Amino acid sequence: MISESDWKKFKKIKEAALERFCGSILQDISEGLTCSDIPTNHGRYRYLYKLIENYDKQIALLFDDHSRSKAAIQLMMLREGGLVDEADIQGLSDELKESTKPMN
Repeated sequence: MISESDWKKFKKIKEAALERFCGSILQDISEGLTCSDIPTNHGRYRYLYKLIENYDKQIALLFDDHSRSKAAIQLMMLREGGLVDEADIQGLSDELKESTKPMN
């Protein structure tokens, strides 16, 4: 479990990451609406439906179960996914930053 100080900062980091993620989802949806590779409206609808279904699963994995006990693993996944950068984690404890460092 993370410290109270890290928890307060993590909540803000997580909010910003969700905004970033949703922004990229909306961009993908916008591109899907005008995709010339999919010639029919029905085809675009099916594509967008699957796209949103997949993104819903990712949102659940990354952002649901908001608790201090799961914050470190969520932060690690957010960092691995490129949704959090070094500027975002400034102010977190060195221990939390090190334990959630991306593998790549």
